[in-house]
Amino acid sequence: MFATDSALLTASAIRKSFGGVEVLHGVDLHLARGEVLALLGENGAGKSTLVKILAGDYVADSGSVHAGDKEFSALDPIKSRALGIRMIFQELSDAPLLTVAENISMGTWANKGGIVSWSKMQERAKSALAMLGIDIDPTRLVGTLRIGERQLVEIARAISDNAKVLILDEPTAALSSAETDKLFEVINSLRDRGVGMIYITHRLDEVGIIADRVQVLRDGSQSLVADAKKASRAELVTAMIGHEIANVAHPEAGMHSGETLLEVSNLSLGRAFSDISFNLRSGEVLALYGKVGSGAEEVGETVFGLHPERTGTITLNKKAFDPKSPIDAIRAFIGFLPADRQRLGAFMVRPVAENLAVPSWPRYSSKGIITKVKENAAYLRWSDLLKIRSRNDPNQLIATLSGGNQQKVLLSRWFECDAKVLVLIEPTRGVDVGARRDIYNTLRESAKKNKIGILITTSDHEEVIQVADRVVVMSRGKKVAEYEGKKINNSDIIQAASG
Repeated sequence: MFATDSALLTASAIRKSFGGVEVLHGVDLHLARGEVLALLGENGAGKSTLVKILAGDYVADSGSVHAGDKEFSALDPIKSRALGIRMIFQELSDAPLLTVAENISMGTWANKGGIVSWSKMQERAKSALAMLGIDIDPTRLVGTLRIGERQLVEIARAISDNAKVLILDEPTAALSSAETDKLFEVINSLRDRGVGMIYITHRLDEVGIIADRVQVLRDGSQSLVADAKKASRAELVTAMIGHEIANVAHPEAGMHSGETLLEVSNLSLGRAFSDISFNLRSGEVLALYGKVGSGAEEVGETVFGLHPERTGTITLNKKAFDPKSPIDAIRAFIGFLPADRQRLGAFMVRPVAENLAVPSWPRYSSKGIITKVKENAAYLRWSDLLKIRSRNDPNQLIATLSGGNQQKVLLSRWFECDAKVLVLIEPTRGVDVGARRDIYNTLRESAKKNKIGILITTSDHEEVIQVADRVVVMSRGKKVAEYEGKKINNSDIIQAASG
């Protein structure tokens, strides 16, 4: 590893305000050659603003950035790119209608005399994918890939671009454990070649594994800089939110659950999954746990009517239920949160109140005209109940909220229309520890008090421990184990999912 005093990038006294509200209060950041710096903090702490200043997307109000033996009061995307600074955003920024090879070469298509060299593009893509150990055909359209595969293509694109500074925003959020291990191998290789990396994550267990140093932001200020190998989880959590978070105590099996709301029998869907059976009771949080590609996500989608070609039976409230589309599921009071909330869940350029109210519009309308007063009142009510951190303005665009608060708005959408069953795909992917705690508390309380049945599909074993009353473990499209109450533990579910 390179000496830690070999400065690659230094940001000094960075300040930034939006609408008269200062969100960064004189923050410093130092990145050495061959160093991995973990950058932590709750959503809204200032992480995204800081790295977007480094990437040239935002201009700081004051402060400076030193890189490439030069000092800058401001960077733009062109300057940042020329300095070798590359950023991979948490939410996918790929081009679904282009091939894997075209995405990897985006912006740097190999050409001669204005003519694209498709063979060189293919070679570049194959080399980048091989470096990551990814078995994906470079000629496939990116839109046909799974989220985890698309994330890997994004990483391959950055790595192929010879970055000197690589900013990774939640790079493992959509990856399986095997893909994560491979990514860490690549990061270690890049470290050995002198590449500096800023690694943003909410997965605290990754910090000690991959990072050299850790820096924590809280409310726009620096609250901790420490050796990543020595900083404890409790120390990091306290630095992020100001206090420790207690673990959720699992109730005795079946303590809060009632009658069966939903039952699936011998459910199958092509190569995605086969012969899956389970039930969901009122007042219960049931987790379908498995690694990326296990089929758990597709099971949840099937319950919501996204895969009508499936076989097997679904029973809802003791009656046969055969959803041909999401409309059928919504009419049956089933709510749904997709894994990719920005592309498939939220209307990003519309106000938060509209996003919350979409399924409830018939209740807010008279002769086809929506009553905005009712719509806004619903948002303000749920904003208070779910602790949505916003300007308390129903007309605020949902795109301006942090990921955790966007997810709270989308959850409120289904609570407002009295959903009896919620299907949540990776409900806290890319959500910070504070918002994650709020979401877990909301799910457990809603299940218990309102007798809602909640089905979550997740590849995060810690999520299962924190929120589930019962867990069905899946591997390679099959149900391989089931645990309930205090019998749920990390060791058993991880081992079962790895089988």
